[in-house]
Amino acid sequence: MSEHVEVPESHPRYLSLLTRHRIEDGVEKGITSMQGLIAQGRGEAFDYLLGERTIESADAAERAAAAHFLLANHPVISVNGNVAALCPGEAVELAEAVGADLEVNLFNRTDARIQAIAEHLREHGAEDVKGLTADARIPGIDHERAKVDADGIYDADVVLVPLEDGDRAEALAEMGKTELVIDLNPGSRSARTATVPIIDNVMRAIPNITAHARALRGATDAELRDIVESFDRETALDEAERAIRNGSFD
Repeated sequence: MSEHVEVPESHPRYLSLLTRHRIEDGVEKGITSMQGLIAQGRGEAFDYLLGERTIESADAAERAAAAHFLLANHPVISVNGNVAALCPGEAVELAEAVGADLEVNLFNRTDARIQAIAEHLREHGAEDVKGLTADARIPGIDHERAKVDADGIYDADVVLVPLEDGDRAEALAEMGKTELVIDLNPGSRSARTATVPIIDNVMRAIPNITAHARALRGATDAELRDIVESFDRETALDEAERAIRNGSFD
């Protein structure tokens, strides 16, 4: 958090304000782009209507995501500037819990930002961070998000895509990858494209997936497949939309 800002945990908007300041710090450190501030504001509006809580359907999606991770041959967690600013340590913990790679992937890509995010993740415990090589491209994308590592996202069978990223979500689906998408907008292309749409705040979702993965560590492949197959993505999207439409400004 910025050194000049102190938010007491007793403040009713503590988590929201903490999130804002982490994004602000990310911009100051060169991790988050200015556009990331706008994206954060949009997500915060949806989260406010959700009651800033993990609804039941989101928890079911997080459990299904954990099962997908544990069944995967090569899972990868995609990290952008907002994720690096908001929950770097949590992303590292999830990667360790499910044996996933971490790969930096940016729309506003510069060598300096890629290096800064990779170093930030290492400072939070990551041993290996992909995304610096960028020796492969996702077909069908003309911008910088197309650049991925051949032994990372390009080769992955399961990819966690935190936060909105509609065109890349569609392109990864075209490649036949299982996509786990964290997005507070159930109407976004990202959520609508995902194998598992997780309509939740990334700061809650990533730790929840980790907790489910640890709880499922002793499950058999058959049990994990039952969890995956019983998850209904359309129901999850519908329930999230209903929760948002019924949200209160009280």
